Amino acid sequence: MQSQFQPTSATQAKDKHYMQLSHSLARLSHAVSHTADLCELLQLNLDAMQTLAASHAAQFMTVAAQLNTEPEDGGNDC
Repeated sequence: MQSQFQPTSATQAKDKHYMQLSHSLARLSHAVSHTADLCELLQLNLDAMQTLAASHAAQFMTVAAQLNTEPEDGGNDC
């Protein structure tokens, strides 16, 4: 007869499943943490891209304004 303190195969299987679940939850927690870090980095990159795009747009408009000035002589191109 088995005593109360000896684990049965069902108890061992249950413990094994709980251990697997624990490891899966730890991996999931790590993955979520890593994803949050990547999202923060993405936000920083997007902010930098926005600044760069605004700077390039200003440069483009400045050059375009200088290149598209009307000639002062009346402008007969033909």
